[in-house]
Amino acid sequence: MSERNIHCHACGRRHTFDGPIPREAVCDACASALKCCLTCRFHDPSAYNECSEPSAERVLDKDRSNFCDYHSPREQGAAGSQNDGAGDGARSELERLFGKK
Repeated sequence: MSERNIHCHACGRRHTFDGPIPREAVCDACASALKCCLTCRFHDPSAYNECSEPSAERVLDKDRSNFCDYHSPREQGAAGSQNDGAGDGARSELERLFGKK
């Protein structure tokens, strides 16, 4: 079986699993669900149902464990997580343009 890495959407902690990530898997540090939409590479807040996988069923609670067969862990932290650094460059550019520090 291949090794899979997944990062917690809440705290960013990395977890490693041999094989598929169990539905009941939770973060050792903060007890957040690991097999949820927010840790999936298909999670996209701008897409229909916030998922870029067109065949996936709708999931309302994006931070809770679910039975989605399309779940595939992101390579790094979840989009919008506190530790992924997304948007830092854009924020810096806006602060530079508008003179805020």
